[in-house]
Amino acid sequence: MNIIVCIKQVPDLQSSASGIRVDQEALKVIMPQGTPPVMSPYDENALEAALKIKDTHGATITVLSAGRNLARPVLRKALATGADELILLEDGAFEKLDSFATAHLLAAAIRRIGVYDLILCGRQAADTDAGQVGAGIAHRLGIAYVSVASKIVLDKQKVRVERLAAEGIEIIEAPLPAVITASSELGELRYPKLKDLQAAQKKPITVWNMNDLGIEVSHLQRLSMVKLSPPPIRKTTCMMIQGETPEQAGAHLALHLREARLV
Repeated sequence: MNIIVCIKQVPDLQSSASGIRVDQEALKVIMPQGTPPVMSPYDENALEAALKIKDTHGATITVLSAGRNLARPVLRKALATGADELILLEDGAFEKLDSFATAHLLAAAIRRIGVYDLILCGRQAADTDAGQVGAGIAHRLGIAYVSVASKIVLDKQKVRVERLAAEGIEIIEAPLPAVITASSELGELRYPKLKDLQAAQKKPITVWNMNDLGIEVSHLQRLSMVKLSPPPIRKTTCMMIQGETPEQAGAHLALHLREARLV
């Protein structure tokens, strides 16, 4: 079993959300100085799903990440947790790509890798929330695609996927090879041991640029940003519910909710 996991490097929004600014003229988000990059949490779910398959069935896991000035220590975490190979698609042209161009870029790299049974991606990127790259890869490669998987079970030459739906649980079967996007129900990425972190620092990393892949991704852009602005500030009011006892405060709260026609 050969598994490819696509991972995106994103800013750590949890450590710096309060200092984010929007430059409306430059059409970009300005992160506070010193904001560290991290692996997108949704992609960590995909990597954990691959590692569980490796634990159960045995597999070779190749991790792909594309961008400009990629942080090696961040992405080596994939090797420390159990991935076998890390390939970086790194070039000055691989910046601010839309979902279509990103999918084309990753598909080109996957074709160069050549051998794959399963391709796993996060359900969406933690910064853009677009959720389109996985479907784009499947389209470019002409293989099956299943989104938002909460459980993945392999059965010979097919994969069985469960995903949550409003009516319950959907069960979908698809032939291999296939692209699957992982949901958070597949679990958080395991924490690597210190010895594995140290060993990962010594493992080689493969780096491919635009010439290696033979594509000009800037010609593939389908979207152009025309406006970027921060969300409007919404004024809120806070009401303190008084009461001599918790029960009395609860009764007062219920009365206010009823008067506001919320219950």
